[in-house]
Amino acid sequence: MELVYVRMRNRVHVRQEQELFVKDVARIIGPDDIVKTLEQTKLLKVSRADNNIIIIDLIHMIQCIRNVDPTIEVQTLGPAQTIIEVIYEKRRFSILSFLAVWFLLFIGAGITIMNFHVDVSMQEVHQKLFKIITGREDTKPLLIQIPYSFGLGLGMILFFNQFFKKRFNEEPSPLEVEIFNYQQDLDQYVIMHESKESIRHLDDR
Repeated sequence: MELVYVRMRNRVHVRQEQELFVKDVARIIGPDDIVKTLEQTKLLKVSRADNNIIIIDLIHMIQCIRNVDPTIEVQTLGPAQTIIEVIYEKRRFSILSFLAVWFLLFIGAGITIMNFHVDVSMQEVHQKLFKIITGREDTKPLLIQIPYSFGLGLGMILFFNQFFKKRFNEEPSPLEVEIFNYQQDLDQYVIMHESKESIRHLDDR
């Protein structure tokens, strides 16, 4: 009896009508000849009926391996399901759509910052700081407001740890952490609500 170790991948991206093999969904460790045979074993072919999400369960993977050789002993590691995400052809890039989204985000972010500054009376704070520093009163203390505006933008860049495609260090930004947590919750939801339907489709094949 041969022993193989199987570790399911978390998420795999495929295209329509693509054939999916065991090596695409899981990493297998064991005797070389057995591993090569298992990795080339076909799991399914993606079709339109699969929509955009397919769940490959560990039980289905073990069944597939046993169908190749019933004497193989399987030891599993890692996640119990793999999410197969079907990628459809992307729409052509539209400069008008990009500019419209950019404009809306720019205006929305600006209004949010201004409302925050009004709520915390930022202008009064700047006026008091200007009087403390210079000893003069000024309703528009540009000496404080201009550096503050540049500092606000620089602080946002440092906070998100990225300027266009350039990263300042390997530490993930708070936004990336939130996106990661959201993706984890979304994957868990998909696994719980899609696994039964996906397994039924796989069994039909």
